[in-house]
Amino acid sequence: MAYETITVEVSDKIATITLNRPERMNACSLDMAGEINDALSSDMGDARCLVITGAGRGFCSGADLAARGERSISGGEGSYVALTRHYNPLMINLARLNMPIVTAVNGAAAGVGCSIALAGDFVISGQSGYFLQAFVNIGLVPDGGASWMLPRMIGKARATEMMMLGEKISPEKALDWGLIYKVVEDAALQAEARALATRLANGPTVSYAVMRKNILVAMENSFSEQLLAEAEGQRIAGSSDDAMEGGLAFLEKRKPNFQGK
Repeated sequence: MAYETITVEVSDKIATITLNRPERMNACSLDMAGEINDALSSDMGDARCLVITGAGRGFCSGADLAARGERSISGGEGSYVALTRHYNPLMINLARLNMPIVTAVNGAAAGVGCSIALAGDFVISGQSGYFLQAFVNIGLVPDGGASWMLPRMIGKARATEMMMLGEKISPEKALDWGLIYKVVEDAALQAEARALATRLANGPTVSYAVMRKNILVAMENSFSEQLLAEAEGQRIAGSSDDAMEGGLAFLEKRKPNFQGK
């Protein structure tokens, strides 16, 4: 399907969503949120890993406060409607995706763009990238799940720093905090993201999907609840073709050939 604010490409078992409003630093309009949601819900063919990146010199500069017409985000009530109907479903769909996500952060990842970037299982940033909770600078509060994710990812003190001071977090600082996976030269960003996605796309996709779910629910579960979630997950993964192939490969002392089934 042709989109106006994103591009979607599937090749070599990797789906790539590129946020494609470079003239607006890929600000996430309601239309963009809807198109990403549609892409996530559509048939991605044989894709077994998703890469998200931005066109031009920015990953995503946040929600588009200058969106057109009556759909613009204006006032508290307008923000509430935009979040509950558009942005929140996007974040939930990313969390529930049944394949790994790699985000390649080029330039600004601000506001809801920061949340989209951090939704990746692996966040790779170019040296020009940065992470910004800009809401306080315009009298708003973090959204897109940021106030849920950040304290769990980097602790209360650092999350408070990001949200209440509203200052840019460099990729080196983000890496030191454990907020992201890797920092690379800008020129190597897309190749690094592609190489990692290729590795994931050839892995045990059913297992990855269960891992994503278990990591998410572990944020809230008790220890005993998580033990049960692991047992349920092992029942699913252990019944997959890939688990059978992995067992045979182990016995035969060879590298497994996972098919994502």
